[in-house]
Amino acid sequence: MPKRLDLVVGARPNFMKAAPLMEEFRKQPDKFQPRLIHSGQHYDAKLSQLFFDELKMPQPDVYLGVGSGTHAVQTAKIMTSLEELWIKQPPDMIIVFGDVNSTMAAAIVAAKLCIKIAHVEAGLRSFDIAMPEEINRIVTDRLSDILFISEPSGTINLKNEGVPDEKTVFVGNIMIDSLITHLEAARKSTLLDELGIRSKQYIAMTMHRPANVDNEEILSSLITVFNQIGKVCPIIFPCHPRTKKNMEAFGLFDKMDSKAIRVIEPLGYLDFLRLQSEARLVLTDSGGIQEETTYLNIPCITMRENTERPVTVEVGSNIITGVDPQKILEAAQKSLGGKSKSGRIPEKWDGKTAFRIVEYLSDYFD
Repeated sequence: MPKRLDLVVGARPNFMKAAPLMEEFRKQPDKFQPRLIHSGQHYDAKLSQLFFDELKMPQPDVYLGVGSGTHAVQTAKIMTSLEELWIKQPPDMIIVFGDVNSTMAAAIVAAKLCIKIAHVEAGLRSFDIAMPEEINRIVTDRLSDILFISEPSGTINLKNEGVPDEKTVFVGNIMIDSLITHLEAARKSTLLDELGIRSKQYIAMTMHRPANVDNEEILSSLITVFNQIGKVCPIIFPCHPRTKKNMEAFGLFDKMDSKAIRVIEPLGYLDFLRLQSEARLVLTDSGGIQEETTYLNIPCITMRENTERPVTVEVGSNIITGVDPQKILEAAQKSLGGKSKSGRIPEKWDGKTAFRIVEYLSDYFD
């Protein structure tokens, strides 16, 4: 009998991680029967459906449709929906990805129902408990039976937390599987022509973390420094719905220099991959973009006080500045002045992570 595996996704970083794994599982129908469960945590078409289409993922077998809400409300909705589903149809194992609310919620429900849990991208730590994602990571890793690790720091962190070695497997970064698979298609995107911009003559920027965009003082100071940087090299800013909502509430669009910063709608996966792969510099507070820029060797400035992905700094092209406007400005000026940080591709970021995971699970169930 094929093993029934439920892959739980909720936000767009999950989609890029689940897509290559679903493809590998489908190659072995005699061994695995995967079911894709979408919590609906990201429900905007640009943040959800378009990614499914572009990644050529099958439509979810189950769509919970939880929508937005506070962390507690969202997590509670996911948990009650999954509990009802898994009491009726328990899988042999669930697989969760990354650090979003859907990940932790699924892990808690599965653990209480005595269903095996595998966590893809386990062991990452920012050591900043004020980050909601850090809580999600810690709880999910504590409950998981198998921890698939994407970079060496994950192994060290889990060992320090007392996780037995036999539970951890260093498989590499599954998000890079998707990037490698879709890079050629992304290069055919017409986005740059549509925007009237040329390769290496702009900065790509993303910003969505609550610590940055929910605080009016921090967000205002960041816009001030973006106006300065954008005068040297224009910034293309696909604006996250949360960020847009707060900028409107704080009246900060009026403060933004439209010649320095060009605000556009959120992009699909292929369009954004084209945008960042040909950027002169990337400004972000995202976790996954730190990894993608490292693989692409694009200079990246991360506007956070810490990173749960230290390999992007130690090996890759990433620099951590925090939200200090002066540090961001100095790092940008240095990069734009021809003194960019150059990196190399970390170990096992080779497009074969999904294959290694499926190979391990095949042995595990045998």
